[in-house]
Amino acid sequence: MAFITHVWSRQAESATPGPVRWLRYLLLASALGTSNTVFADNGFVIRSAQLSLHGTVYHLDARINYRLSQEAVDAVKNGVPLIIAIDIRVDRKRRWWLDKELATLTQNYLLLYHALTEKYVIHNLNSGIQENYANLDTALWSLGRIDGLPLIDANLLKPGAEYGIELRARLDIESLPAPMRPLAYISSDWQLQSDWYSWSLAR
Repeated sequence: MAFITHVWSRQAESATPGPVRWLRYLLLASALGTSNTVFADNGFVIRSAQLSLHGTVYHLDARINYRLSQEAVDAVKNGVPLIIAIDIRVDRKRRWWLDKELATLTQNYLLLYHALTEKYVIHNLNSGIQENYANLDTALWSLGRIDGLPLIDANLLKPGAEYGIELRARLDIESLPAPMRPLAYISSDWQLQSDWYSWSLAR
């Protein structure tokens, strides 16, 4: 089984605001309460996804809609970095046995706001590529476009076999600052996660 995973980087840690800003945000969150109201326009939705073969490597193209809750938007604007994770699984389908997991990949993106430059930053924690955006909508639109992401070597797939591909997008609550996690665990405003998007690939 091929397994690839990526974790929080030192650069993400260095982007963490100081204690004063954390305190300010926590006071704001307390004032807003822990409402579980979910607005209709919140959430992550995978619109499309497909694999294409380039040479001997399958690449992923996907389109994802990201809509943050007001809680999450306020957090970003107050300097709280958010990590949005893309989970990908590749399984070989078997008729008489459970499907065999072939590969997993988690692609992590750091979203943060720089108050001095008034720019939103998307930092790909896997590749190290960083892009700046004038507003949050543009940043989320760009984040939702995955083009040509190398996923798996075709040589690992058996001719004649069928494979299942699954994809989801989620806000990584575990990467939030420790003081914020209790609120995030109980508030649906922070439970931002798409359904699994599944399709088949025949080798």
